[in-house]
Amino acid sequence: MKIGFIGLGKLGLDCAEVLAEKHTVRGYDVAHRTSESVTVTTPKETINQSDWLFIAVPTPHQEGYDGSVPSSHMEPKDFGHDYVYDAIDNINKYAKESKKVVLISTVLPGTTRKHFFSRLDSKHQFLYNPYLIAMGSVKWDMVNPEMVMIGTEDGNPNSLAKELIDIYKTIMENNPRYEIGTWDECEAIKIFYNTFISAKVGLANMVQDFAMKIGHINVDVVTNALAKSDMRIMGPKYMTAGMGDAGACVLPTFQIQTDNGVVAILDLYNIVNTNSTILVDSVNYACTKKDQKKISTVTTREYSGKIYKFTTDNGNILEVTDNHLIPISRNGKRILVPACEITPNDKLYNIR
Repeated sequence: MKIGFIGLGKLGLDCAEVLAEKHTVRGYDVAHRTSESVTVTTPKETINQSDWLFIAVPTPHQEGYDGSVPSSHMEPKDFGHDYVYDAIDNINKYAKESKKVVLISTVLPGTTRKHFFSRLDSKHQFLYNPYLIAMGSVKWDMVNPEMVMIGTEDGNPNSLAKELIDIYKTIMENNPRYEIGTWDECEAIKIFYNTFISAKVGLANMVQDFAMKIGHINVDVVTNALAKSDMRIMGPKYMTAGMGDAGACVLPTFQIQTDNGVVAILDLYNIVNTNSTILVDSVNYACTKKDQKKISTVTTREYSGKIYKFTTDNGNILEVTDNHLIPISRNGKRILVPACEITPNDKLYNIR
């Protein structure tokens, strides 16, 4: 395969050299670069002599937004797009035939659709394919990824995406999963993957600060125990979007006490969507104070999984998804637990 790299910096050069082990690879950069396996040449030659063009240019933070100092109080700023614009403009300028263009640079969700695709000539094909790579281990990460994200315009695994997967299969040392979504979804996966890592690092450092302050705590004992907890913390649990912190869902037939009497969730959904006002009884489980709240929205989504059914002594029935939080009494305390963790010894509250 004839592959061209636009950008041979800290990321691009190593990735290009990995692909050069199996394919013919050319590339160019604004800075002087040398390589034993990649032919470093001009933009015109790289673009015209390649069927595939990988854009591996920087998308830098604005000054002061690199994470070295707190920035939560500062105005939000986007990544810089100028280098990507230049790469696209060069493709438009020099390409005599249709090219298969792959952007691997990190950008915020929505950027590709809003800024990049419309700038690229329509004769070219385009994929968004960000990498999960650490700067200290680029070549190893390139061939041992946890997953490969490939974004298409509509999220469908089109023929271009399948061709790219075939290219990657020639270099992989592991057997990664391939996640195909829209450009925007892959942008989001990349950003939130990094965000998740940052949150983990922050949590581990907070545990260390706590251990040093309290004393008699070995931070490694605590973090190792958390790291091995693959049921919820390090696993797929609680990674399904729902109603805020409330978890998963109740079924459409679930009954809710309102100012208009008992109403099923499905009927409540229909009422709210007609812009009618309805009040629902709510309970603050911390102080057991009841009041009424105005319902502004009721959401629905597709679900396939376990449904838990609870029948109380008085014959009332509650059916919910496995992670739906339910108020119970356990050992004399009132707590909220997922439905899948309720035992026959627990007592349920507010089953109408």
